[in-house]
Amino acid sequence: MAWSTGLLGFVAGLLISVATSPVGVSGAVFLLPVQVSVLGVPSPAVTPTNLLYNVVAGPGALLRYWRAGRLGGPLTRLLIAGTVPGVVIGAVIRVFAVPGPRIFRLLIAALLLPLGLWLGLRTVLPAPVHAIRRPSPRATRALALSVGVAGGIYGIGGGSLLGPILVGRGVPVAAVAPAALASTFVTSVVGAATYALLSLAATGDVAPDWSLGLSCGLGGLVGGYLGARLQPHLPDTALRLLLGTLATGIGTLYAIQILD
Repeated sequence: MAWSTGLLGFVAGLLISVATSPVGVSGAVFLLPVQVSVLGVPSPAVTPTNLLYNVVAGPGALLRYWRAGRLGGPLTRLLIAGTVPGVVIGAVIRVFAVPGPRIFRLLIAALLLPLGLWLGLRTVLPAPVHAIRRPSPRATRALALSVGVAGGIYGIGGGSLLGPILVGRGVPVAAVAPAALASTFVTSVVGAATYALLSLAATGDVAPDWSLGLSCGLGGLVGGYLGARLQPHLPDTALRLLLGTLATGIGTLYAIQILD
């Protein structure tokens, strides 16, 4: 890997994680098109490379949330219980069934674009308190399992999907962000290990691009700590609008790629 490519990966990871970690998003969903279109990571190696990014970048934000006494709790355990088995299933599907990237982009655009718009509208025009029903533990675990499968297939952390849904259902951003990032980190460790094992039995570019994944991850490590440190200074309304904007932006990005 050329030093310029490594530097570009570091800067991309840094900038993305600073903007996304305050709302519980690792930034891998934004990094995915950068790796494919700019850095030239082949498929399906881009998926484990993205998971490697999450593994290296995750401790930065988690350390800051832990120091603030906001890491752990029932929500974190529910999300991890669902996403960990999901990512193993997704990795097996990715290696042996190889779903096309067009299907992934279509699903992400169809889900996140309206979800982001809805979250933004709900923030500006909040629903009555009695009309907001938080998801049950069973529903939260089922949601986490589905997100884990998507993360295993496409190498996204899951916070970009979990965050808008949970916050839109009334869970505070301050509770969602550390739980979603902790789930992303644990799931990515399991997912990266699964891909490493599957690479022994599969052909093609299944193993991650270690150099690039580490470069992006180190940028994310620094950016995630800075973003998590910034979060307590932002009002909840601003965080909800940021999360809605990120969801809308991701959905729009993938919708444009479908049309190209």
